Amino acid sequence: MMKMINTNDKNFDMEFNELLKRGHMDMENVSKVVSNIIFEIKKDGNSALKNHIEKFDKWTVKSDKDLEISTESMREAYEQLDAKLRDALILAYDRIKTYHQKLKPTSWMDFEVNGNVLGQKVTPVDCAGLYIPGGKAAYPSSLLMNAIPAIVAGVEEIVVCTPAPNNELNSLLLAAMHLCGIKKAYKVGGASAIAAMAYGTQSIPKVDVITGPGNIFVATAKKLVFGEVNIDMIAGPSEIGILADEDADCNLLAIDLLSQAEHDEMASSIMITTSQRVADETRKKVYEWLETLKRKSIAEVSIKQRGAIIVANDMDEAIKLMNRIAPEHLELMTQNPFDLLPLIKHAGAIFMGKYTPEPIGDYVAGPNHTLPTGGTAKFYSPLGVENFMKKSSIISMSKNGINEVGEACALLADAEGLGAHAASVRERLK
Repeated sequence: MMKMINTNDKNFDMEFNELLKRGHMDMENVSKVVSNIIFEIKKDGNSALKNHIEKFDKWTVKSDKDLEISTESMREAYEQLDAKLRDALILAYDRIKTYHQKLKPTSWMDFEVNGNVLGQKVTPVDCAGLYIPGGKAAYPSSLLMNAIPAIVAGVEEIVVCTPAPNNELNSLLLAAMHLCGIKKAYKVGGASAIAAMAYGTQSIPKVDVITGPGNIFVATAKKLVFGEVNIDMIAGPSEIGILADEDADCNLLAIDLLSQAEHDEMASSIMITTSQRVADETRKKVYEWLETLKRKSIAEVSIKQRGAIIVANDMDEAIKLMNRIAPEHLELMTQNPFDLLPLIKHAGAIFMGKYTPEPIGDYVAGPNHTLPTGGTAKFYSPLGVENFMKKSSIISMSKNGINEVGEACALLADAEGLGAHAASVRERLK
């Protein structure tokens, strides 16, 4: 049964602290395996990739060419799509691109009266690597959410890696690649793909940044290659938090909780409400909806092991608890959600009101659905255009400008014992 907790319960603090551990991934147990995979890719390149694919994805790579996903197969998949599905894909692409264009940072320069120029130059990385999961399900939407920010940033070379169990690929994923203009894509998954993009192989180029979600092996690999390349974040299982008042629709609350539970047995669905009636009715509705789901077996495990409904004394208490949870997705299912917005400190994405279910953000709303999980919304942001760009500072001192601040600079250098630093400045002050 889905866990029900009241903040007045004697054991509440202990049970709530267990919920806060939901994002813990036991990377230590897999790090040795992942380290070996990375070492083999660095050492043997494509040869190691082929061995890993045969072992994990159960098909034999006969040549290096077999690793590639052809642009022809992408185009054919796009052309063969059902017209309504193709229109939906285009709608999602257009809305995501429009949103991310508004996020693009720009270069700037500030001209001071003494002739100094200070500023910032923003440029895209040369090559971005996108990891798109496969396995239990394929997610074309993840391709859009990772590729479009890179496109908007102006990245010249985009590399996609995705697993192909039994050498089979999802046709909608291929169509999404065509829509995004992907030219380099490979049938490589797991930690092997992360290592291949981080270090390069005979077929797969070395990239500058790797983004995209994945299982614990992918997350561990991203953590281990960070520094060789940049990464977006260490993402864990999907999760949703819902704040609900006494007027919330219990039927909608139930299906929204299940919308995350059906992702993965490790997914987390947590609702905090001020109403015991809403809590009871929602839990009842969860089990009614559960019987209708194709992914019932997955959602049922998630709800039982990682789900919870918390009854709080008032909305202030509920918000404080939710800020401690810092969920990946947060629904404000209250009468006046915008009144609560200033009080929300930590969430990957915030969904306002009864007509804004979390799945709308997964596909067509526009903001990115690659979000911080496991409480990392306290210090991480959603994937965006900035993940594919970097900044350079611009400094130009005039003669008057260095005369004004140069001696102060030299004094600070002297205080740190760096004589050449001080001399470098004072020579210009003569």
